[in-house]
Amino acid sequence: MNFKLPADIDAKKAGNSSRASAPKYRGLKGWCASTTCSTREAASAAAVYLWKSKADADAVYTPQCKAYIADAYGTPPEIRYFETSVVVDNESEKTILDAAA
Repeated sequence: MNFKLPADIDAKKAGNSSRASAPKYRGLKGWCASTTCSTREAASAAAVYLWKSKADADAVYTPQCKAYIADAYGTPPEIRYFETSVVVDNESEKTILDAAA
């Protein structure tokens, strides 16, 4: 997911927003992991979400979800889907092959 940030949201504010919203994703059906980031200039932000299935993701990325993001950041998100063939997780010392399968 990519989205532009308004001028009044710097990298620190974007990070604080991501941290504040993180607990609501615990236990969400099909949610595996995510990472969020923004450019140093805070002109844009991105999030990479790992889902068990596209159907699980679609159940969350409703028009209401997209409207919430657009309202919070002043622009609608750009959502793109990628197939995940491998996840290397050094924290758990696991490599997951065919993660999307």
